[in-house]
Amino acid sequence: MYFIGSPTRSRFWRKDFLNIETYHLYQSLLSGPLVDIYVGKEKRQWSVHRNLLCHYSSYFEAEFVGNEVPKAKRPGDKQRLDLPDDDPRGFELFVKWLYQGQLEDVSELPEESKYDYSVACHKLYMLCDRFDLPTLKNISINQYRRGLLEAQLVPDAEEINEIYKQSPRGSPFRKLMTQIAARQIMDPESEKDAESYRSCFENNPDFAVDMVNAIKTGTGGVLFNDPTEGAECQYHDHNDGDICQIKDKRRGI
Repeated sequence: MYFIGSPTRSRFWRKDFLNIETYHLYQSLLSGPLVDIYVGKEKRQWSVHRNLLCHYSSYFEAEFVGNEVPKAKRPGDKQRLDLPDDDPRGFELFVKWLYQGQLEDVSELPEESKYDYSVACHKLYMLCDRFDLPTLKNISINQYRRGLLEAQLVPDAEEINEIYKQSPRGSPFRKLMTQIAARQIMDPESEKDAESYRSCFENNPDFAVDMVNAIKTGTGGVLFNDPTEGAECQYHDHNDGDICQIKDKRRGI
């Protein structure tokens, strides 16, 4: 269980509460009741200040306050919220942001931790999408991309497939996943080709469309050679180097 203490005793402190007015606001947000939130199939528990949650997210305001009447059953009861389909790694980052006002910079993490932190930032992004936290959502995708860059790693086909499926149409993460895959395919030094992403094509019909568009955008509109011109034999049904029967007939052989 994770408990966040009072502002006078806790090491957590939001850096966006700097003057006396915002300091008093911060104190008021930490003066109310705690709520218990259970995240993931393993039901990891956090006890978080209800006022703080509701201040930043209308999602939690609707869950815990409703029509301006707290939903606790009895005075003094802690309220509870279960989030079984969400990932505790993302929620842990969310709680840190709530109390500290920032995410840890992936650039300051050791090399071996960067990719795992990026994965957690993706989980946070998904939470922010539902909690209606656009600023934190943008921060999390920035950290995700930077983490991949600094770790010099990208998701494999299975990870891309999963992220793409979890993301709604028009999501920046769908765009990012198809661009990563497209770059891997187009990189002459990469062993990846379209076959490497067959599972993505089979499970997500939109992935193929987005992939082709990503390749078109990424190549800068470079036009392929006209396939109706040039050597005929590249479209004939015979092996390279074999005598072309059509050419022979033209010669009168």
